[in-house]
Amino acid sequence: MGSIAGWVRERLPVSGEQLRELTNEPVPNHLKSWWFALGGTPAYLFLVQIVTGILLAIYYRPSQETAYESVRYITDEVAFGWFIRGLHKWGATLMIAAVIIHQMRVYFTGAYRKPREINWMVGMGLLTSTLMVGFTGYSLVYEQLSYWGATVGANIAGSVPVVGAITKRLLLGGEAYSSVTLSRFFILHSAVLPVLMILLIVVHISIIRLQGVTEFQFEKEAAGKPKHFAFFPDHLLTELSLGLLLMILLSVLATVLPATMGPRADPLSTPEVIKPEWFFYVAFRWLKLFSRTFAVLSTGFIVFVMFCWPFIDAFLRKRTRFAEASVWIGIFGALAIMALTVWEALVAH
Repeated sequence: MGSIAGWVRERLPVSGEQLRELTNEPVPNHLKSWWFALGGTPAYLFLVQIVTGILLAIYYRPSQETAYESVRYITDEVAFGWFIRGLHKWGATLMIAAVIIHQMRVYFTGAYRKPREINWMVGMGLLTSTLMVGFTGYSLVYEQLSYWGATVGANIAGSVPVVGAITKRLLLGGEAYSSVTLSRFFILHSAVLPVLMILLIVVHISIIRLQGVTEFQFEKEAAGKPKHFAFFPDHLLTELSLGLLLMILLSVLATVLPATMGPRADPLSTPEVIKPEWFFYVAFRWLKLFSRTFAVLSTGFIVFVMFCWPFIDAFLRKRTRFAEASVWIGIFGALAIMALTVWEALVAH
């Protein structure tokens, strides 16, 4: 073993002490709470999605003639295919939920404020990419609901002024759902969006490393108690424990509530009820309440405001007396999102 260690040190002249100094930065005590350490949860689930996605891609064939049958083959005939598909489905659900909750935590704790405005926008880019990954993945099964959900989604994209028409054509490969649409969704889902997300994650973590983790002061903290703890092994063991718990949860969900298959897509038969995945319920309900043009423009405006919120918040804090206006705006926004989501979930049409 000594000769092997010497061989490695000769070619990689980095000592264990140097590695510890590089990775073992002090971590604020509040990161012992899961609520304040949410970033690791979607990162772990993203790794699960990559591994299970690669295994599913071995058998999946992205065309109108073969997509549905290949998913059925994975579910019914491939050894443990139903389990891998279940892990992928529930991993996507939990990852989207974790990213949303993480962004909410950053918002309500004001962790987006100076000098972290750029990282907030990177986080918003990750949230948007995660939602798009969910949308494209949902469309790949080529079920009746996923087919019509993709069609409605493309039509909504086509309603965007100026860039809508070209965006719709890029998504569908033409003016309508065609033989090349599924392959485009597959490339977006399995290559373009994951690579974009990896790049955003690298930027996100790099900025955190440069700026350090946001530190909070709590009134109940004991006087004289250390305010930091070691990243290695303390925080690393916490993250590994959380990963184990998530794997157990995913395994239970994939076994008890396995991924099923609906009717095969029929372009000639429009279903009575068209519903997207749960994370788009709020947008779908918003579209039903207003005209398409107003709904699309207002949704785009809301997303733009969310990207720019650190600067809007700074203006409100500087120019008005309402220093914590963002908290009340956030509470109203969160309640509105939950109300619209539940409304769409409970109402059939």
